[in-house]
Amino acid sequence: MANVAFRNVRKAFGPVEVLHGVDVDIEDGEFVVLVGPSGCGKSTLLRMLAGLENITAGDITIGNRVVNQVPPKDRDIAMVFQNYALYPHMTVFDNMAFSMKLAKAPKAVMESEVARAAKILGLEQLLQRYPRQLSGGQRQRVAMGRAIVRNPQVFLFDEPLSNLDAKLRVQMRAEIKELHQRLKVTTVYVTHDQIEAMTMADKIVVMNSGNVEQAGRPLELYDTPANLFVAGFIGSPAMNLIPGRVGSGGFEAAGGAVLPLPPGASAAAGTYGIRPEHFRLDPNGLQARVQLVEPTGSETQVFVRLADTLMSCAFRERITAGPGDIIGISPDLSLVHLFDSGTGQRLAA
Repeated sequence: MANVAFRNVRKAFGPVEVLHGVDVDIEDGEFVVLVGPSGCGKSTLLRMLAGLENITAGDITIGNRVVNQVPPKDRDIAMVFQNYALYPHMTVFDNMAFSMKLAKAPKAVMESEVARAAKILGLEQLLQRYPRQLSGGQRQRVAMGRAIVRNPQVFLFDEPLSNLDAKLRVQMRAEIKELHQRLKVTTVYVTHDQIEAMTMADKIVVMNSGNVEQAGRPLELYDTPANLFVAGFIGSPAMNLIPGRVGSGGFEAAGGAVLPLPPGASAAAGTYGIRPEHFRLDPNGLQARVQLVEPTGSETQVFVRLADTLMSCAFRERITAGPGDIIGISPDLSLVHLFDSGTGQRLAA
């Protein structure tokens, strides 16, 4: 196992710079998720760590060794790709053992390592099958098994669950997290799915347009987002981000609504943030008109209009209101976020 560090890492394709001085520290044995929208640079950063992309500037270290010029095969990493990358003409056993065959490992060692990985992943009965005879989840386990037999210092996952259906994604992310807890190998995982990031990570690195917006533990990012981008990206359903200004009677939204402010609110606030689940039903609260009701079973998401401002609320209670009805709602002022009108940075409470 090893720690990993990115120091002022930059990447340019010709005149176009796609990573703008990334600094990230990953502790030994930590499970870190790089998350962000498509095109933010997260997969490029992972490929640079793997040695599949050259570094324009900066340093990448694995176990305190700078690996900028180290070939991929000598970095002691193992990578699991989105498309599994299995050899269709090889059995599960041969796919998992392939890297050891290239390294001319003794047959007994090879069989022992494949058996160990197969037991961890529940593949013992599938070793003589071919990839075409496996389900998507089984193929992903084989790809993970091929990485495990290498006993690497670092595991790299590049959106490994993107090709799976919703139910299998939930199952596989639990299996990957359980695998990490068992092996305790440093893991870097790339996804655009913030639910995967929240449920799997020890630490999340939120990226946007080649920059790191915030890095920290999942609930830290959820509870205290650094800026508007992180606030809007982390959380499902998304945080309500309402532009406006601080007035004498409260926060005056651009749509005409007036929202209550927490004590000591800064006059610099230009955006009012409140998560849907931080509203409560209150007959004496703000009077809002229901636009849409979406029951999900565990909770009900209600879209309401306050003056000309549209907001999302999530209630655990069963509600009978329908479109056009008026309901009373109150935000929990201890959980309101205010963001600077100029920089978009979160203002301290």
